[in-house]
Amino acid sequence: MITKEKLKTHIDSFPDELSIDELIERLLFVEKLENRIAESENNETISEAELEKEIQEWFR
Repeated sequence: MITKEKLKTHIDSFPDELSIDELIERLLFVEKLENRIAESENNETISEAELEKEIQEWFR
């Protein structure tokens, strides 16, 4: 979940004019970004070696 303060920071970096569709896209991106940052801070990521192993399994 994103805080109002972080959201305000992101919104301040948006262009002065944008469509509702663009706004929704940007807000979804901000949410995904903040979720990934939180996962990283909580050590909920996998190592590069684990990732390589998973990718190899995809192509079998």
